[in-house]
Amino acid sequence: MQRVISELESRHRELWGKHTVKLQHGLAELDLFSDENLAKLIESYPENRLIMHTMLDDVSTWKSVERGGVPGLRILDAVRKGRVWINMTDVQEADPRFAELLNDIYDQWAREVPGFNAFKRKIGLLISSPNARVFYHCDPAGQALWQVRGRKRIWLYPPTAPFLKPAELENVIRSVTGEEITYESWYDEYAEVYDLEPGQMLHWALNGPHRIDNHDEVNVSLTSEHFTPEIRRSWAMNYGNGVLRSHGWNPRSRATEGAAFWAKVGITAVWRKTFQAKQSYRRVPEFVPDPDAPNGVRPITTH
Repeated sequence: MQRVISELESRHRELWGKHTVKLQHGLAELDLFSDENLAKLIESYPENRLIMHTMLDDVSTWKSVERGGVPGLRILDAVRKGRVWINMTDVQEADPRFAELLNDIYDQWAREVPGFNAFKRKIGLLISSPNARVFYHCDPAGQALWQVRGRKRIWLYPPTAPFLKPAELENVIRSVTGEEITYESWYDEYAEVYDLEPGQMLHWALNGPHRIDNHDEVNVSLTSEHFTPEIRRSWAMNYGNGVLRSHGWNPRSRATEGAAFWAKVGITAVWRKTFQAKQSYRRVPEFVPDPDAPNGVRPITTH
């Protein structure tokens, strides 16, 4: 078992899961993130779980990209020259080295953060173009961002209204929409701003909205995410509130205990079993990677 991050201080333990914690890590030194290894991983990764997007001239909109049989090194070249963002979710299931890394991360946190009991743990690999952006959004699970190559700036916002509206969080959790939520430029006055260098990581409060700008260089990052019993209860409450809201109710309680909460747990279980597949947001690919094309992608041609 290797030590992945610098040893936590007492203040980090008190802040954990409620406020932003910034730590050092040793992942940037691993050959695991060389171009050769990344290209092989892209080629072997299950295409139905490979998420790729591009930003066209309208930088406020993402368009979906499919691999389309393009070799991994050509895709990395498209990332380098264009506007391409790759997310390999659950990469621990595709490569045992990432599974080992995931275990090392959470084993260390379990030892050093009293009461931290994480499950449904997973890790994602992000590869993105110079100056690429991740728009204002929130995530359903506990999150950390690990910078490996390149530099980026991240804005973190309070996980409360008006920065995070309950109805929008509920839709994200229910997969009715993507993760993007309403953003106003004045929100930036209330944001924490960090410039992440290789070897640095951030962990922030649950559902904390954030947005990211890459510096003028290719970026390689990891995301780790997890549930704890507390996060699971919050997730079920939001899911249940979202179902009620979609049927004309205006749920006021956000409690994660009591009779009303357990009723929402039941609603969530029934709804997910019966209706989840019908309501889920779906991406429709419009491009394939091409380093010789504008923005590193070309439109999919139909026959």
